Amino acid sequence: MSDDPAELPVDTATRVFAVHRELLFSVVYSMTGSVSDTEDVLQDTWLVWVDSEGGEDGGVRDGSDLCGRLLRIAVGRALARQTGISRRRAAYVGPWLPEPLVTGPGPDVPAAAPADTDGSAWPGMRSESAPMALMVVLETLPALERAVFVLNEVFGYPYAEIGQILGRHPGTVRQLAHRAREHVRARRPHYPADPQVQQRLTERFIAAAMAGDLAALLELLAPDVTMWTDGGGKVRSALRPVAGRERVARSLSGYAASHSPRGLDVHYRHVNGDPSAVVFDGDSPYAVLVMDLDAPGDQVTGIYLVTNPDKLSRVVPPPSQDTDQGR
Repeated sequence: MSDDPAELPVDTATRVFAVHRELLFSVVYSMTGSVSDTEDVLQDTWLVWVDSEGGEDGGVRDGSDLCGRLLRIAVGRALARQTGISRRRAAYVGPWLPEPLVTGPGPDVPAAAPADTDGSAWPGMRSESAPMALMVVLETLPALERAVFVLNEVFGYPYAEIGQILGRHPGTVRQLAHRAREHVRARRPHYPADPQVQQRLTERFIAAAMAGDLAALLELLAPDVTMWTDGGGKVRSALRPVAGRERVARSLSGYAASHSPRGLDVHYRHVNGDPSAVVFDGDSPYAVLVMDLDAPGDQVTGIYLVTNPDKLSRVVPPPSQDTDQGR
């Protein structure tokens, strides 16, 4: 059997994989935060799937739960890569943020929440991936706990099914889920923001930041706000998270003063399911900004600014007729 997908016939095993590829991508991306690692895992998954599940005629071996079998392979391959991923993250220059997934033209794009499994599904979760703010917290979890949290809280799988996917007893899975959930809630109380509110606050924030309006920024920022800037050592950015209203506001004002906004276009898109800002310099992506809001939704508690060009390489400009941009 050839390892090159282009040389293989479009058989039943390949079609089954294609049907479930989007779900597999979402699960693995939520576990890794990296599109390139996710694509590598899916390539490995496809090769293992076709080799182990496909018959000589290109069919699929008898049995139900094709999706569960694919998830077992994909999650297993993702876990196997965690050592290498962790090593790269430890050597990363400055704060590491997930590679942003940019979708949707604005706040009216619907976001589906997962089923409430055992009464524990994380409120306000999007089915396509975990929000960026949550993924930053998930980076602090052990790999197995993160896998359990993603499958249970993000995608709504019950403990019994997760046990089958991971090869663990459901009781063990329940304990892992409890530890992960407590860890996440201790570090990020979840306040699901209304998309329209988040859109409006994002627009006000961008206007204040690009104008270097210190007073407006101080009004929008919560006292305990933290800003993460991910330049990956490729562009200038803070090497540590910036904490506190005054420090964040001064940092943003200084950034605006040293970077002329002329020629920059701001487009409002969903990033990992949240209304956010995507900045372009001509046709080239310049930055992606995602914000986390407090419970009332009137102040910013977290700012996630991705400027590493490697993480923006898949971000494409909107059609020229798009009108949601500003200078």
